[in-house]
Amino acid sequence: MDLSDKGALVTGAASGIGRATAELLAERGCRVSVVDRDEDGGKAVADAVGGLFVACDVASSAAVNAAFARCAQELGRLDIAHLNAGVATDVTDITQLSDDEYRRMMGVNVDGVVFGARAAARIMREQNGGAIVATASLAGIMAFAPDPLYTLTKHAVVGLVRSAAEGLATHGITINAVCPGFTDTNILTPATKASLREFGFALIEPRRVAEAVLLAIESGETGQCWICQPGLEPLPYQFRGVPGPRVDRDPAAPTPDANAARRAFGTATGHSSPR
Repeated sequence: MDLSDKGALVTGAASGIGRATAELLAERGCRVSVVDRDEDGGKAVADAVGGLFVACDVASSAAVNAAFARCAQELGRLDIAHLNAGVATDVTDITQLSDDEYRRMMGVNVDGVVFGARAAARIMREQNGGAIVATASLAGIMAFAPDPLYTLTKHAVVGLVRSAAEGLATHGITINAVCPGFTDTNILTPATKASLREFGFALIEPRRVAEAVLLAIESGETGQCWICQPGLEPLPYQFRGVPGPRVDRDPAAPTPDANAARRAFGTATGHSSPR
C-alpha cells in the first residue's frame, strides 16, 4: 500500500507505541489523527506530526463512533486504523483483582478494539477497503503469569483479528495484530523496566513496533499476528493447525466425540454441560 496522502488514525497515540506509529505514518506522507484520552499529550503529538487530535475514551462505543467519524470527515477518508490503546493491571493474584480493575481492563483492551474495528470497518466498507492493525502482545499467544487479566485481553484481540479477517476481506479490508514483547513504554513502571534489564531482558523501542505496524499494513496480508522481538525482523506467528491429541497419546485409541465429552463432564461434576 502506498501510504502517501492516506488518512490514518491511531488510538492511544499520546505516548509509546501509538506516538511512534503516528510519527512514522506522518513521515510516510499520511494525514494523521491522534486519538487519546490524554488531551495534553495527544495535542502535543498531533502538533508534532501536523495532524488532528481527537479526545476519546475507547471503552465507550458512542465515543469511538463519534471520534472515528470525525477523523474520517476531517482527513477526507479513513484508510488506516491502528487500534493501540491499552492498559495493564500488575495484578498477579486474581483473588486481589477488583471489579473496577476488571471492567476497565476489558473496556480499554477488548471493547476498545472491538468498537474500533467495527467503526473503522464500517467507514472503510464504504470506501472499498482499508487496513486495520491492533496492538496485541506476546501475552496474546502465550501465558503471562505476572498479569493474567492483561493476558486474557490480548488473547481476545488475537482471536478477534484471526477470526474477523475473512469477513472483512469481502469488503477489501485487512486486519492484523502486532505482538511485541516487553516494550519501553509507560505501561511498564520504572521499577519493572529496571528489573527486566537486570535480568537481561532487552526492551523494544516503540519505533520498532511502529515499523512492524507499517509492515503489516503494507504486506497486504490479513488475519496475521506479527511477532516483534529485540534483534529480530517482525514475522507473522505460525499458529498450529486444529488442536489434536497429545503426542504421548496412543494413536490407536478412539477419539471421544463432543457428546461423550459432555456426558463425561456431567458425570464428574453433576452438571449436564460445561459452563
